[in-house]
This record gives sequence, structure tokens and C-alpha cells, in this order.
Amino acid sequence: MTTITPAAHPSQRARSTTLSFGGVLRSEWIKLRSLRSTVWSYLIVIALSLGMALIMSFSMVNGMSGGADASGAPADQQIALIVQSSVFGVYFGQLVVGVLGVLVISGEYTTGMIRSTLTAVPKRLPALAAKTVVLFTATFLIGLISTVGAYVASSLVFSADGVSASIAEPGVYLSLLGGALYLALIAVFALGVGTMLRSSAGGIAAVLGLLLLLPTVLQMIPADWAQDMIPYLLSTAGLDMFSGAMSGGETGDGLNVWQNLLVVLAWMGASIVGAAVLLKRRDA
Repeated sequence: MTTITPAAHPSQRARSTTLSFGGVLRSEWIKLRSLRSTVWSYLIVIALSLGMALIMSFSMVNGMSGGADASGAPADQQIALIVQSSVFGVYFGQLVVGVLGVLVISGEYTTGMIRSTLTAVPKRLPALAAKTVVLFTATFLIGLISTVGAYVASSLVFSADGVSASIAEPGVYLSLLGGALYLALIAVFALGVGTMLRSSAGGIAAVLGLLLLLPTVLQMIPADWAQDMIPYLLSTAGLDMFSGAMSGGETGDGLNVWQNLLVVLAWMGASIVGAAVLLKRRDA
């Protein structure tokens, strides 16, 4: 007797199990928003931005009381007052997003989830790219909310003294966007450092050391080469990147806004490239 084998129907063919980049993005977004550290970090960034803006605004307003009439000051000086208080919280927010950027990847190494991630994405680099995109986008949006919120708070405080600055002014919105962009780039830089070191403590120490300790050390060295390096540090270039927007692009360190942005991008690029190389070469 001849056995008849039924022909395979097209719908019965094995479906491809290849995970698309869109799927990787969704996976990384779920992981990012499900972490309690993410929620708390972003809430702290917003709280710091609003709190520091209010503190600095009230301090400036009280300092002007009994002095010259600030409402009669030139428009660029009024813009400078409001922008300075609006972006003041970024100085502290950079530390929070730096820690978050490290924890996004180091937490997976600590719990062992990185093995599942790399098993689902065996090429590895798409996983790192997805983490970068998700972290950058989320941090930029939170940074924008915090800087715009700080601008509103500062404007309300300064309005009592007749000081105002429209958000449509280039010096205002470019500074607010620059502050948000800097926070996002710091988070991605920290992600690269965390990927390379694979340790929460080591990654956080390295990031905070680069942001806080290195500029202080170089300032204490009585040598021309040390002083020449300061404008090219990550934190120096990053803070000048958005604070220089209200002064027409020029900063006190001799670099304009776009040059400072390139310096920050170079730091971030070096971190991500190093992370990509080691992620491909090392075991999970």
C-alpha cells in the first residue's frame, strides 16, 4: 500500500521567528518603563528642575529688591535672568540621568537578564541600539518637560518684578532645548560606560568622576595643558552648550554652541563605540 503524504499548505509553513528592530525597541521600552529606578529618576529630574528654578528665581528677585528697576533692563538681560534660573536644575539633573544610564544596562548584568536579551537578539548590536534610542528619547522628553516647567515657574516669579521673556525668543527656547538635549546625551554616554564596565558601582563612579571630579582636578593643576583641556571636558562643553545659546552662541571658554555640541557628541560616540566593541567580543 502506498502512503500518501499530504502536501504542506502555505499557511502551515514555519513562521519566521526573527525579531525585528521594532520589536527590540518595544521590548526595551517595556523594560525601561517597568523599572522603578526609571520612574524615580525622571521624577527627581523634574522636581530638581522646578525646585532649583524657584529657589534661584526667588533669590534673584529678592536680590533685586530695593535696587535698580529690573523691568526697565534691556530685553537680553531679562532673558538671561529667566534662562539662568530655568536651566539651573540641569546642573543637578545630569547626575541623576548619569546614574540612570548606567543602571539601565548594569542592572541586566546583575540580575542575569542580559543572557535573555542577547539570546533574543543574538547579533547584540541591535539590542544596544534599541536601548540607546529608547533611553535618549525618554530622557529628552523628560528633560524638555522639566526645562519648560522650570521656565514657567521662573517666569511667574519674575513677573512680580516686571521681568519677562517670551519662550519664542531664540535665546530662550534654544537654551531649554539644549538643556534637554544635554541630559539625553549624558544618559546615553552613561549607558555606554555601564555597558563597558558591566558594574553599577563602577559605572556610576566613572560617570560621576568624569562629570564632577575631573574638572576640579584639572582646575587645580597649575599647568597650561590642564587649563587648555577644561573646555573639552564633557561637563564643561555640555553646560556651555545650552548656557551659550542665550548669549548669541559664544561662551567664556572660546567655543561656540555648535563646537560644544560636537565635543559632547564625541564623548558620547566614544562611549557607545567602546560599548559596541566590547559587547560583541565578550561573553554575556
